[in-house]
Parts: sequence; structure tokens; C-alpha cells
Amino acid sequence: MKSFENPLVAKVFEAYPPAMRQRLLVIRELIFKTAASTGGVGKLEETLKWGEPAYVTSESKSGSTVRIDWKKGSPSQYAMYFHRQTNLIETFRTLFPGEFKFEENRAIVFSESDEVPKDSLAFCIAAALTYHLNKSPSRSGVLHRDP
Repeated sequence: MKSFENPLVAKVFEAYPPAMRQRLLVIRELIFKTAASTGGVGKLEETLKWGEPAYVTSESKSGSTVRIDWKKGSPSQYAMYFHRQTNLIETFRTLFPGEFKFEENRAIVFSESDEVPKDSLAFCIAAALTYHLNKSPSRSGVLHRDP
């Protein structure tokens, strides 16, 4: 598992209930692995935005911020958040109907008991982290799912 460079982010993870912490650590690891294997992304900055762990392409400026957090108001849920003013959630709804639960145009929501479809989620992460490189889906292989 990737160590924390930002002690404030580490504290947020430490404060999660143990079961949620484990699930969010798996998602965190998937974010870093996906970034490392996706061309043009570069090094991610792990920081806090609105008190939530956030993953920013501050070096390459290639993408849109991805955030993850436990939903305190729904304690058996956690989520991955995307910028509302992108078409990312709309795209994911089209590509993965029935595979994810969505919250408006801002998040993919998981229940504690869900089996996370890692390949599909990695696709969503890569699309977000390359969003500024690939704003036009016709120019990008990233926003197209191979059959």
C-alpha cells in the first residue's frame, strides 16, 4: 500500500470506521495504480478538499479532481466524487448502466456490502484524470469503452 505523504490526509483515513477505512484504502490504491498506468497523468497530489481525500493532477493538469469519502449521513456507504460541471457521471451512466449507483451528477456511491467492479471503476478514474486532455470523446480512446 502506498504510504501517505500528507499527514492531514492520513488523519482523515485514521478517523474512518475500520470497515470503511479498508474499503476506502482499496479505492485509494486503485486511484494511484490507475494514475500510474494512464498516459499523460503524471504524479498525483493527494490532498484534502472540503475535508475529503482528493486526488489532483497538479503536475500535468491533465484531469479533473477525484475525491473519496465515507458518507457519515449514510454510515454504510462511501463514494467517489467527480466535478459536477463535467460530463463524467453522464458518460459513466451510459457506459455502465446497472453497474454503479450514482448520486446526481456528482458521485458513484458504494454500499459496505458491494463488490466494487475494479476494472470499470479504474476506467472511470482514468477518464477523470485525463478529462482535460480528452474533453472531446471523439478525440479520446479513454472515454470509449471497448466492447
